Amino acid sequence: MIRKVVTINEEKCIGCGLCTTACQEGALKLINGKAKLVSESYCDGLGNCLPACPTDAITLEERKADPFDKVAVKQRKEELKKASEVPTPCGCPGTQARVFDRVPMKEVKNSQVSVNKGEAISTESELRQWPCQLKLVSPMAPFFNNCHLLIAADCTAFAYAGIHQDFMKNKITLIGCPKLDAGDYAEKLTEILNAQEIQSVTVLRMQVPCCAGIVNSVKKALTDSGKVIPWQIVTIGTDGRITNRT
Repeated sequence: MIRKVVTINEEKCIGCGLCTTACQEGALKLINGKAKLVSESYCDGLGNCLPACPTDAITLEERKADPFDKVAVKQRKEELKKASEVPTPCGCPGTQARVFDRVPMKEVKNSQVSVNKGEAISTESELRQWPCQLKLVSPMAPFFNNCHLLIAADCTAFAYAGIHQDFMKNKITLIGCPKLDAGDYAEKLTEILNAQEIQSVTVLRMQVPCCAGIVNSVKKALTDSGKVIPWQIVTIGTDGRITNRT
């Protein structure tokens, strides 16, 4: 029969696995680092996976295909559940949620240290979780619960030398670029705020016009969630200095 089914452009697919989460029928699976349509009969042709793809690698194509089979989909879901293969954002190793325990520098032996004019300076990472890219993180990740959240424009990590100690320490860090990432972050941030108990939000942005996008997304998410959460904005100049705190 002629109907709509998904088509995947493998050249555009980055293997993030987000489409496998969005597909409720289990029609998509990561195989050798690329999303694949397991069976045409599993695809309902509604395209729930399309907006989840960050690279627009998935499209709906009207062509000759096997009919959608609800019974087969039900069996597919049961098989996935039994085999513990239910599609999750962790389908790609790069998006698997992890939490890192950070201990005080004085308790670390053989830690990485640089010396500047005779003074030891810690270069230990303060990143407490993975993934940290806003587009890849799952709103249901357990590391969000009761956390202090840092939402940083990715350029800030290169402009401000002390970002780990001054901003990332004891926080869950999310990064993104409002100019280069497709869409805005408001929807994802709203999901996080609704699903988790966030103690505070710090927005770290650059002093460039495009960085206003990340601030606007946070404002909208706070409004849409209806939660009252302490938050602040810290602006970093292109010379690497803090220019403003609000």
